[in-house]
Amino acid sequence: MSHFVAPSLLAADFRHLDRAIALVNTSEADWFHLDVMDGRFVPNISFGQFIIEQIAERAEKYVDVHLMIEEPGRYIDSFARAGATGLTVHAEACTHLHRVIQQMKEAGVKAGVALNPHTPVAHLENVIEDLDVVLIMTVNPGFGGQKFIYQSIPKVRQMAELIAVHNSRAVIEVDGGIGLQNAQKVLEAGARVLVAGSAVFGAEDPARVIAQLKAIDANPVSYV
Repeated sequence: MSHFVAPSLLAADFRHLDRAIALVNTSEADWFHLDVMDGRFVPNISFGQFIIEQIAERAEKYVDVHLMIEEPGRYIDSFARAGATGLTVHAEACTHLHRVIQQMKEAGVKAGVALNPHTPVAHLENVIEDLDVVLIMTVNPGFGGQKFIYQSIPKVRQMAELIAVHNSRAVIEVDGGIGLQNAQKVLEAGARVLVAGSAVFGAEDPARVIAQLKAIDANPVSYV
């Protein structure tokens, strides 16, 4: 199966956000990845609904909103109204995870759950059948430009196995330190969506890097 490339606009030059949006729209990228940080769940603060709305109005592709925030259930409806196609919340931030997943579905967006590097795959066993996306963090959340955690690759394999066992429709997304040096390995492990920030927007030719990520030919592990 083909995979998706999701440039993370957090790594773009926000002085020229219009150029970054145009780049993603005209490139071989499949998704916009938008990181929302609240200064509580993670140390940094990024942007909120207003910026999401501005981007979504111009986006011609899937708008993937990653909520790195406390109490995400309070904001599901407002981010859906802002134009998110899909929302991803952190399991570690949800006391009542199943309830939040149902909120996302009721809001009409794709439902995703992210796991930090220390959180085991088994944490999602009882909700995996309800998910559209599982995001495996391959760095600790909250900062761009971190080094990829290679212990995440076996975790992607474990998640692929869990998805197969439960016959879930969820796709695996990976986020953090993703670039041409490791993309093939995570795709072979079972990932379907590559989030790339610095690797794309830090390159001299971002569109070329996106095309190279998209062109990777990797056969995922099969547990069927």
